[in-house]
Amino acid sequence: MNPVTPENFGLVSVFMHADWIVKLVMVGLGVASLWSWSIILDKLFRLAALNREANRFEDAVASGRSLEEVAAEAGERPTHALPRMLQAALKEWRDARNRGPTSEGQTAFLVQRIDRSLDTIIARESARVEGGLGVLAIVATASPFIGLFGTVWGIMNSFQAIAVQKNTSLAIVAPSIAEALFATAIGLVAAIPAYIAFNAFSTAAGKYSARLEGFADDLSTAIQRRLAERG
Repeated sequence: MNPVTPENFGLVSVFMHADWIVKLVMVGLGVASLWSWSIILDKLFRLAALNREANRFEDAVASGRSLEEVAAEAGERPTHALPRMLQAALKEWRDARNRGPTSEGQTAFLVQRIDRSLDTIIARESARVEGGLGVLAIVATASPFIGLFGTVWGIMNSFQAIAVQKNTSLAIVAPSIAEALFATAIGLVAAIPAYIAFNAFSTAAGKYSARLEGFADDLSTAIQRRLAERG
């Protein structure tokens, strides 16, 4: 039996001496942690960029320039949802204007058509922003249980070591307990950031969706005002 030294309880040493099932648990939790961190960093930068672009576009809309000018400035295929919403609404407005005077029923139908178009853009954008949150939820909820499985397996190994060697000394029990607790620790390391990030990004995604809906309401009101002025 190897002597018990501080080096035996280093992270690498504990992993190398762990049972293959505990190693599999540790590797799986490590991969899950890396996966969740890739999503966390992606969401962090993506949401910040989306809100910066939204701020710039809303400032352009509020600058007093015409909506047509702001929409043209955004280009033919804007990547952000707000200019796409503006262009979609103006397209419906232009089509209605080119057909000539509209009745009250046609005006109401036009407003409904614009609202449906804006709702479609909002739904697609919300789904895109929320992409990956399901993975964070799974990592946050499953990792502690997977780590617990590794813990139970490690403790079983410690009892087996006691039975085989008929020795209850700490030198016999400690290595298996260490690998068991290491599995628990990795599970928590994977779960805690994923849990915090899931809640934070869920809130941020909800606020962003609400921002899109607020812009859609303002845009629909502006189009209705134009229709009223035509009438």
